[in-house]
Amino acid sequence: MNVRAFLPQSEMEKSKLNSPLVVNEKSNDGGSDRISAQTFVFRDLAAATKNFRADCLLGEGGFGRVYKGRLESCSQVVAIKQLDRNGLQGNREFLVEVLMLSLLHHPNLVNLIGYCADGDQRLLVYEYMALGSLEDHLHDLPPDKKRLDWNTRMKIAAGAAKGLEYLHDKANPPVIYRDLKCSNILLGEDYHPKLSDFGLAKLGPVGDKTHVSTRVMGTYGYCAPEYAMTGQLTLKSDVYSFGVVLLEIITGRKAIDNSRAAGEHNLVAWARPLFKERKTFPQMADPMLQGQYPARGLYQALAVAAMCVQEQPNMRPLITDVVTALTYLACQKFDPESQPVPGSRMGSSTPRTRREQ
Repeated sequence: MNVRAFLPQSEMEKSKLNSPLVVNEKSNDGGSDRISAQTFVFRDLAAATKNFRADCLLGEGGFGRVYKGRLESCSQVVAIKQLDRNGLQGNREFLVEVLMLSLLHHPNLVNLIGYCADGDQRLLVYEYMALGSLEDHLHDLPPDKKRLDWNTRMKIAAGAAKGLEYLHDKANPPVIYRDLKCSNILLGEDYHPKLSDFGLAKLGPVGDKTHVSTRVMGTYGYCAPEYAMTGQLTLKSDVYSFGVVLLEIITGRKAIDNSRAAGEHNLVAWARPLFKERKTFPQMADPMLQGQYPARGLYQALAVAAMCVQEQPNMRPLITDVVTALTYLACQKFDPESQPVPGSRMGSSTPRTRREQ
């Protein structure tokens, strides 16, 4: 892939120094040093979306718009992100995303099919995720939309954690995602989760370095406090963001919700006092669950979230430990007919969450 096609010369020179645009190391788990993304011409993507017709629009944001389309060459249904030429995602972010998703491959990362860089047009073509984003299933649901049950929530949490584990522990060098939030976790068939939107990703520290320093980016409510204050980014910054997402999955609350009462706008600030008393944990469960969750599973999931959102980065667990705990919880299927309900006495034989050292 000719990276010079994307950036003017001055921007290309700066990118060599300041951004993770030279990801070429071979990963130990599914990654590759070969650029696998296809190149598309603009007219083919316009045809795929019926000239970007309004009824093909899936969503929009500061970066631009995402459309559902069908590639005529292979009849494949895809999602096409058309970047706003004056939007938040510029040429550098576009190039980062192409490189990251071309080189990194994992069942819990969204698959980049290709890209278009015709003139000033910048488009990204992804696999189509039929169930939308996790945010679509947690917040502001219409009355007729199915609510996520406990088992599905734990499945999504474990899968998202595995995607992050791949970036942190399997990619070489490690990748800091930097923008983990519910809207960036997409759901495929059977609620299989995949991380998406890698335009803000950074290569992690290597050698003796403990962090990378960068301009603060990301989404308010998900950013780790030390990153927001100092711009020092570590793998533990992502762990904090994951903890916020896990809290959203458990509680059904938004990371930031100014419609709630004073003192409850910030999800982490609201949750921290409640973490101190186990008896308050049932109050934190999403009311939409209607009590249909295992009491022990709720306690364990909230304990994982509490560790992830610790103020001090060194007190947060490694994402590998989080995967271990959530994979166990996802395997403990809740059956309301046979499982103890919240408030009932639990036997001591229930396995404890294992945390690797």
